Amino acid sequence: MIADPKTEEGRARLRVLESTNDGFKVAEEDLKLRGPGEFLGTRQSGLDLLPFIDLLTDSSILLAAREEAFALLQRDPGLTAPDHERLRGELTRRYRSMIEFNGTN
Repeated sequence: MIADPKTEEGRARLRVLESTNDGFKVAEEDLKLRGPGEFLGTRQSGLDLLPFIDLLTDSSILLAAREEAFALLQRDPGLTAPDHERLRGELTRRYRSMIEFNGTN
C-alpha cells in the first residue's frame, strides 16, 4: 500500500491498516474515527443520528431493539394495528421512498 496521508486522521487510518488484516477491526476503527454516518441514505461519515447511544459499546441494546422490531413486523407486517398507527405514520413520513409496508404505501 502506498499512501501519503496529510492529516492526523489519515495517519491514524493508515496505522490501523498496517496493524491488522482483519476487516472487522478495520471497520470498527473507522467507525471510531469517522462516526456512524447515515443508516438509511448515502452519507457515510460524521453524522450522529443517535447521540444517546454508542454503536460500539451499546451493540447489545441495538441487537435487542432489532429483534423487537423484527418481532413486531412478524406480528403486524403492515403496521395496521391501531397501536402501530403512529409508528407507521412516522416511518412513512421519514422513509416514504425507501419502504413499503406489505405491498402498500
